[in-house]
Amino acid sequence: MRVLGLAIGFVTVIAAHAAAADARFERSLLMLAPSERLEQLCDYTAMTHIRADERHFRPDRAVANAMKEVIHKNHTIVARGGAFRSRGKWYEMSYTCTAEPQHLKVESFNYKIGGEIPQSKWASYGLWQ
Repeated sequence: MRVLGLAIGFVTVIAAHAAAADARFERSLLMLAPSERLEQLCDYTAMTHIRADERHFRPDRAVANAMKEVIHKNHTIVARGGAFRSRGKWYEMSYTCTAEPQHLKVESFNYKIGGEIPQSKWASYGLWQ
């Protein structure tokens, strides 16, 4: 019973930490122009989805326009040349992300992960260690 109590306490602390992080992220979004807000929101969403769906990746950075400029359509971004960093390596990604009009919440999101980007190409894509 004590182990169950500790487990529940641990999950509660993790959930509270995640909620606080989300609140801080939302406050930081409000400081950006709406077009910048949309891209940051979608990059953040890409990292959270990849982290949750692909347990072997631990993304800490995402760049929607690493290899190609993104396409903006109203409240949607189509990123066909993006990248994310996980454990010191960069990987290709693409996504389509649609947010509500204030660009504070994502309405729909889908993504695809590509291959690892060779370190020799990082500088040409504006990626860093």
